[in-house]
Amino acid sequence: MQIEKWCKCCNKSFLDSEKCPDCGNILEQVVPTEIYWCNNCKVPIILELTASKHICPICRAKINFLAKDLRPVFPEERLLIELLIGKPFEWMHKSVWANNSHYYVDASVYTVSFSKYRNIDTQSIILQLEKLKEQNDSREFFMRVKTFIEANTERLKSITEEAKQFVCNVSSQYKNDQLIISFSGGKDSTVTSDIVIKALRDPCIRHIFGDTTLEIPSTYEYKDRYRKANPKAVFKIAKNKDQDFFSVCRDIGPPARMMRWCCTMFKTGPITRALNSAFRDERVLTFYGIRKNESAARSKYNRLEDTSKAVKIHKQAVASPIFFWTDLEIWLYLLGENIDFNDAYKLGFDRVGCWCCPNNSERSQFLAKIYLSRQWQDWHNFLISFAKSIGKTDAEEYVDGGWWKARQGGNGIKASNDVIVKQTNCTSEENARIYNLNKPLGDDFYNLLTPFGHVKKELGRKLIGEILVLDTVTNKPILSVQPFKQSGFDFPVKIKTMNVKDHAKYHRMLAYQVKKFNACRRCLKCESV
Repeated sequence: MQIEKWCKCCNKSFLDSEKCPDCGNILEQVVPTEIYWCNNCKVPIILELTASKHICPICRAKINFLAKDLRPVFPEERLLIELLIGKPFEWMHKSVWANNSHYYVDASVYTVSFSKYRNIDTQSIILQLEKLKEQNDSREFFMRVKTFIEANTERLKSITEEAKQFVCNVSSQYKNDQLIISFSGGKDSTVTSDIVIKALRDPCIRHIFGDTTLEIPSTYEYKDRYRKANPKAVFKIAKNKDQDFFSVCRDIGPPARMMRWCCTMFKTGPITRALNSAFRDERVLTFYGIRKNESAARSKYNRLEDTSKAVKIHKQAVASPIFFWTDLEIWLYLLGENIDFNDAYKLGFDRVGCWCCPNNSERSQFLAKIYLSRQWQDWHNFLISFAKSIGKTDAEEYVDGGWWKARQGGNGIKASNDVIVKQTNCTSEENARIYNLNKPLGDDFYNLLTPFGHVKKELGRKLIGEILVLDTVTNKPILSVQPFKQSGFDFPVKIKTMNVKDHAKYHRMLAYQVKKFNACRRCLKCESV
């Protein structure tokens, strides 16, 4: 069995090593936890795997293993599940917790397969929820929460102090106005924000909220509540105001698991632009609510990342105070510290990112149908229309079966032609070729020529609109670029290579840049590099 350890100095984790390969310090073991159950107190208890005693801290009774991780099931979600199984209020006086599709009711496990409810009459469920919500008593739920906090008080204190110490250590090399909290409106970023502010005793730390325009409505409501509750915090909203999600979907197709262009265009790009605007060339430290047990990809991250290979936005280092926390520990902090959080979690959402994300689970999709019925119907109609436009004869199955999420490439999409470079040799000049652009020649294209050398607009022949590109070493012209006229081309440009040994090589590289220009949808990714 591989044992994971981490270096407090470098804030990196390593497998099967005693000393940090970077600084030589002795590594500390990351002790995993498990969830045990007290049958007397009816609450889960977090224990380290190395714990010698398995007893309840409240009643001292023996406790038994229950699960690797859990989350609380709030009364709103509990009622929905009860309606799905046809037993309203069946669990109202019981202690209910969950992990993925497994619901633990007084420690008895019930598996709820949401794919089973794919074709259920959601309108009927919506009406029943509305009718029964006033009878949905929550008093016992909050009694359980109080007992849960009491049983895990020592664990809460331990993880909180460690996280605060981590924040103080990593931020010591920065001024407070170089620190940023990445605020998504989710539970993890909420906890991170609270820990950072309390650790540094500074309520003015800058927050950046990446508004994808596709957030769950309750996220916007919570964002507003958070700002009101933290009036001293600098709060910046990063939003791509130049693009509309559905317009881009119609152009290049909806995002898929392997083609999540939406993240770059509507989140990373706008956040990068906000950082560049606020800090220019200044290095910053951003606190993220990333946790290693969220996904296989995130398990490979380090708690502190500061290399361009590991960080999407190159001007920042990224630190994750809650990196080793479990879901249940996040909830222990939120409930134990009495912190307001996004109401979507009460409804059963386990993540509150974009409601139409291709990475969303069947459960998240089902909840969107219930609580975001109008938006979901619009999205579903669009997906059906898209499936038909690319030639799917079984459009309904393609969408409802989730096959659109696995889409790769641009088969059937008109925009896929933008990556095909249309060019022809110039008959009047040697080493000159005419390339077809899909939009007018301008600065966006000239900027793509900077890898070749210095772009000098003032040196070209102005009468024909020529610009020259000079070699960075010899200062001799190597490219001549000018608008042109060519039958069958939309926006032709003639590019001639000069004073170079391998003209063919340069034209191959030029073809790459033409492809980038034609395929560019202003996702803003290039601004993060």
